[in-house]
Formats: sequence, C-alpha cells, structure tokens
Amino acid sequence: MATTSSTTGSTLLQPLSNAVQLPIDQVNFVVCQLFALLAAVWFRTYLHSSKTSSFIRHVVATLLGLYLAFFCFGWYALHFLVQSGISYCIMIIAGVESMHQCCFVFALGYLTVCQITRVYIFDYGQYSADFSGPMMIITQKITSLAFEIHDGMFRKDEELTPSQRGLAVRRMPSPLEYVSYTCNFMGILAGPLCSYKDYITFIEGRPSHMPQSSENGKEEQQHERADPSPNAAVTEKLLVCGLSLLFHLTISNLLPVEYNIDEHFQATASWPAKATYLYVSLLAARPKYYFAWTLADAINNAAGFGFRGYDRNGVARWDLISNLRIQQIEMSTSFKMFLDNWNIQTALWLKRVCYERATFSPTTQTFFLSAIWHGVYPGYYLTFLTGTLMTLAARAVRNNFRHYFVEPPQLKLFYDIVTWAATQITISYTVVPFVLLSIKPSFTFYSSWYYCLHICSILVLLLLPGKKSQRGKSTQENVQLSRVKKFDERENSLGQNSFSTTNNVCSQNQDTASRHSSLTQ
Repeated sequence: MATTSSTTGSTLLQPLSNAVQLPIDQVNFVVCQLFALLAAVWFRTYLHSSKTSSFIRHVVATLLGLYLAFFCFGWYALHFLVQSGISYCIMIIAGVESMHQCCFVFALGYLTVCQITRVYIFDYGQYSADFSGPMMIITQKITSLAFEIHDGMFRKDEELTPSQRGLAVRRMPSPLEYVSYTCNFMGILAGPLCSYKDYITFIEGRPSHMPQSSENGKEEQQHERADPSPNAAVTEKLLVCGLSLLFHLTISNLLPVEYNIDEHFQATASWPAKATYLYVSLLAARPKYYFAWTLADAINNAAGFGFRGYDRNGVARWDLISNLRIQQIEMSTSFKMFLDNWNIQTALWLKRVCYERATFSPTTQTFFLSAIWHGVYPGYYLTFLTGTLMTLAARAVRNNFRHYFVEPPQLKLFYDIVTWAATQITISYTVVPFVLLSIKPSFTFYSSWYYCLHICSILVLLLLPGKKSQRGKSTQENVQLSRVKKFDERENSLGQNSFSTTNNVCSQNQDTASRHSSLTQ
C-alpha cells in the first residue's frame, strides 16, 4: 500500500496512488508530466511566438515549471531556485574569464551536498523520484551555459572548436532568461538538456537555417522552412511511452536484477543460464528510462521545441533534443554504439564540459565526472570504473580486428552477431552495480562471475597494440580500414545523431569524444 510519507510534495493524489499501488512520488511525477504535455499543447497554440512576446513566454514557462516542481517536491524545490540564483550571481561577480570554473565547482558541489544529505541522512537506497533528479539537469544547464558564455565572450574564435563556436553565447542572459532556461515546465522534471541558444531561439521564435542530412551522413545547410506540426512525432513518442510503461509494470518486476546475486541461483545455474538472465534482467530494467525520457521529449515537441530540420527525403525530424534511440540501443554491436544512443544529451554535456577540455586522460576524467554527477552511491563509481576499463578494451579490440570482418557480407553478419552478444553481456555486466547501488552486493555479483570481464579487458589492453599510425599500416590494411570507415559512415547516417545546435555545427565527429562519456542511467 502506498503511504503518504513517501513524498516531500503534494499528497493530493494519494487516493490514486493507493488505487494503482504505486508510490505517491512516482504518481505525482507521471501526472505532472502529463499535465506538462497538455500545457505544452496550450503553450504552442495560444502563446506561440507569432502571437505573444518572448517576455510572456519566458514568464509563463517559468511559473508553470516552478508550480510543477513545488507540486512534486514541496519546499525542496527551493533548491532549484537557490542553485540557479547563486550560480547567476557567481557569473556576474566572477566575470567571463573564470565564471565557467566557478559555476562548475559550485553547481556540482551544491548538487553533491544535496545528494549526500538525501542518501546518507534521509533514505539510503530509496531509488525513486526525488528533488536531486531535476537538480542534475539544472546542474548540466548551469555549467553548460557558463562554458558557452566563457567561450563566446572571453576566448578568441580561432581557439574554439567548431562545436564550441556554434554554441558560444555572445551576451549575458537576463535573470528572467536564465531562470526560464533552467526551470521551464518542459524540462524541469526530466529534462532533457538543451543548449541555451536553441532554447532562446525557440522562445523568441527566431528563424534558423536547419541542417539536412546528405547521403554520406554529412550535414548540409538548407533554406529556411516553417516549422511543421509536431503532432505526428508527439503521437509516435507517446505510443512508445505507453508500450514502455506497460512493459515496466508487467514484465520488469518479474525479472529483478537482484536475482543475479541470489545464492541458490549462483550455486545451481549454468554459465549460459547466468549470462541469459543477466542480459534479460538488465533489458527489463531499461523501459522505465525509455518511458521517462521519451515522454520528456514529447512534451518539448508538443510545445514546438525540438525541430531539427528535414532529412534528405524531406521528412521532418523532431529529434533535436532526443535523449535516446531505442532500436540502436538494443541492436548495438559495440560498446561505443550503445553509448552513442543512450542518454544522448548527458553524453554531449560530458563531452563539452570535460572530454574535449581535459588536458590528460579524458576518458577517465569523463567517467569520473559522470559518476559524481549521478550521485554518491558506491555502485555508481564501481560501474563507471568498470565502464572506463571496458571502453578502452572495446576500442582496442575494434581497432585491431574490425577491418578483417568488413567483407564479404556473410562474414560481416557473423561478426555483427558475435559482437552484438558480447556487447549486450558486457553492458549488462558493467551496469549491475549501478542498479544494486551498494558495494557488498556488487562485489558479490562480480565474484560470482570471477571478475572474468575485468580480467579479459586488462589482458586485451596489455596484449593488443595501440592504435597504429597511418604510416605504419600496410597498403592492404589501409584499404580495409577505408572500407570500415565507409561502413561506419553508412551506419551513422542510418541513425543520425539527434544532437544539434541552432546552426548545427556540432558535426558527426562527436563519435571520437562523447561516446566514451558514461553508461548514464
């Protein structure tokens, strides 16, 4: 039976919580997101940028966001305003030269303190909706904007990468613009992260030249076209939400991840049975993320935010701030491909504020930042330490063997089947501590597997050579690698990245950086 003590927010929906036998905080979250969906339709219809001023749109988006926050989290929602307000003051006081560093330290530190108090003082292991979830998104927005202003107002253009140049903000936002960006109703509860320039362009209704995907996967500019109706995209995403929620409520509870460390199961199950259940149990744990992130994307689309342009066939794409691509996730044939398509906007954030700015060991630093951002459960850190090792080993294997399996098609199909199975087991093995949270059960699981994937990864890194230089490759290898590149470009064009800035200078070269970001969940 759901109880009124399981939420810091409103208990108005307690009867509904009792009726559906779900915790009140989760019921509040879903109902508020459905309300936000309706509000988004109203916002686009009656407060369209062509009908009202950007000031009104900022005010309404902010007030609705704060209302939803207080309904879900009560007075804990004040943390959102405190974190945003102090960060804005820091930007003003510190100036453009050092605001990015100061805001990064403060925002991440404030988030960490809130997570520590929630986990170790109030309810360790209570893995449900809580106020630190929205704070994670707000922290991303605060730090991203600080870096973008630093790039736009302090650094020289020639010092910036193409993506940094496109994201750079050339003037300080007003207090209203700032709080609207961090606390608007479309993203206050579940995100996703978007760039400040994209958000302001949406609010002000300014036209932008949207990109078009060409046959080789590159981005090409196309002429201005009016934003199409998002109704079809929203309907499709709501259907995905419904199926994901149904799967979560009916199947997920039947396949608990904790059963992987059940003593009887460990003692009696064969290795194929252990591997199969490991994969299936982690597969069953993903639909709740599919539901939350796809619903958040649908809310933004319903408000008119998220249009990315048209593909080469003239089909409208509403994936500007999409956070995942389910088909690519479930069919991933490499560790990199999984990370490319899971929690996409967080991967971008990690790339922009850490990976491409790190002076040494960027992969390790990125995984460590991801662990800190996620929270203070020991299982998070164990997952990301393991993820670092797996990422480096998977990269080494791919660099040394992939080009031997490009042709003929039958050989490539065999390679894809083997690597799909290996990737799914490796991902599942890596994220078990993320779900179990604590150290003891996590080590119990890894011990039952004799740390076999850890050992294999270390051996791979010790025995396989590093990435060869172009000069040292034979002619045959160069031809093979050229074919690999063509296959990779073809795969990328089939599932084009949904990342984009207003002028879309975040190019397809993101795969060399953000893909190593984290198994963020």
